[in-house]
Amino acid sequence: MNALSDLVALITLNKINENTFIGSNYRAPWGRVFGGQVLAQSLHAAYQTVPNDRFVHSMHAYFILGGDLDIPIKYEVDIIRDGGSFTTRRVVAFQNEKAIFNMSASFQKVQDGVHHQIAMPNVLPPQNLIKSEEQIEKFKTILPTTYKRYKASLPKIFQFKPVDDMLSKLVKNSPPFDNIWFKTLEKIGENKPLQHQLLAYASDYNILRPASMPHREVLNTKEVFYTSLDHAIWFHRDFDLSQWLLYSIDSPSASNSRGFSRGSIFDQNGSLVASVAQEGLMRVIGERKKDID
Repeated sequence: MNALSDLVALITLNKINENTFIGSNYRAPWGRVFGGQVLAQSLHAAYQTVPNDRFVHSMHAYFILGGDLDIPIKYEVDIIRDGGSFTTRRVVAFQNEKAIFNMSASFQKVQDGVHHQIAMPNVLPPQNLIKSEEQIEKFKTILPTTYKRYKASLPKIFQFKPVDDMLSKLVKNSPPFDNIWFKTLEKIGENKPLQHQLLAYASDYNILRPASMPHREVLNTKEVFYTSLDHAIWFHRDFDLSQWLLYSIDSPSASNSRGFSRGSIFDQNGSLVASVAQEGLMRVIGERKKDID
């Protein structure tokens, strides 16, 4: 089975009854269920209960408890409303009968209307950049612990090309802005719900990092616990995730052990296809004894 088939199988849930679904877990190297997996699976569950002419335009989620990799996740979908143009669903994810995640999503018929958007940042195109896995090789002797963690966490289905040098942003303080090109390594096809689910999965990569960038010289000396607290996505326009997309991220604020980041996702033509927001925990838990985390 190839990487795309593996990921599609992961986010395609088994149906228990009309509104209940169950799924397995990606064996994340950091030992907890990956937030992008739960975002994608919950959206898959919601999509199974809406008419075929309705497509998600927004989803808003809270991560309540860390997920256990060894326990399947049960998703229960609440039918909130079926309107003339919009359909609303709520999804709650459970392990051991405890809610670990909840999400609300709104679906809409395709409708005509006015259009405007912000401009895409003027950055180098992906063909002029090197892959994340090549940049990570610079860490090997300077930051061996960080190298092992990043190497283990690289997803096989996606290719990432950071616009800026990753190492410098992990070592020195820098402004809270980041730009990363990404795409799948394989063709997906014209399956709009699947494109949405895969983008939800990918959107959890990299988004919290800019919240730490102004503070790296302090955080590098500490043991810090990072985890997602909430996540929202707005789907604006159609896209093809097997073509390069630019994830342009900024972090307006960090406070009270939390970092807040926003992401705009553009295709190579400059169309804004989605917007993302996430708040994450950045809790200092002690002094760091070894190299940068």
